[in-house]
Amino acid sequence: MEDVLRLYARGLRRNEPVIVLDERPVVLHNAARPGRSARPGKLARRDYEYVRRGTANIFCILEPLTGRRLTYASKNRKGAAFAAALQRIARRYRHATRIHLVMDNLSTHAQSCVVAALGAKRGARLWRRFKMHYTPKHASWLNIAEMEASLVSRECLAGRRIGDLTTLQHEIAAWSAAADQAKRKVRWTYRVHDARRTFGYSAIKTSRAGH
Repeated sequence: MEDVLRLYARGLRRNEPVIVLDERPVVLHNAARPGRSARPGKLARRDYEYVRRGTANIFCILEPLTGRRLTYASKNRKGAAFAAALQRIARRYRHATRIHLVMDNLSTHAQSCVVAALGAKRGARLWRRFKMHYTPKHASWLNIAEMEASLVSRECLAGRRIGDLTTLQHEIAAWSAAADQAKRKVRWTYRVHDARRTFGYSAIKTSRAGH
């Protein structure tokens, strides 16, 4: 927890950007019947019966200190999809010496999954571009990307029925491009001393072997 909080407290470093990532599952569904058109003096009626069309995923990716975004929709969140997300981030920050990435402990968030998707050499080379910072279990609130997921849900998906991946990708891409252009930053104010006070512990001490 303190590792992530210290990372958030750092100032902007162009050569070592701090990126947050989270996945959000999406249910694809269409209306079972078309809604009724409005008549003079009457409001249009929506048919609340729907047909499931499978599921998809949204990779919520954000650089909190600059408001730059790479949020996009994918077919799923399997290891190959995670590897593709890392490639997108690496391309965006191609000039960075190291990319700090905050994410949870999902089983696909591992070097083995990246190697399986890209091969040993490419996978290892891509993995070395990053310094991974994992949030503790049961502490998803530490990942700023959850705020991004909330924004996507409220501003892009709320009250809408999207029945196929292509449409979802188009809508998320449009939202992400607009949000990226607006550069809405995240000001994280919860610090290490706040965590120690909240959870009732003092500084963590480490000792050398034999002492």
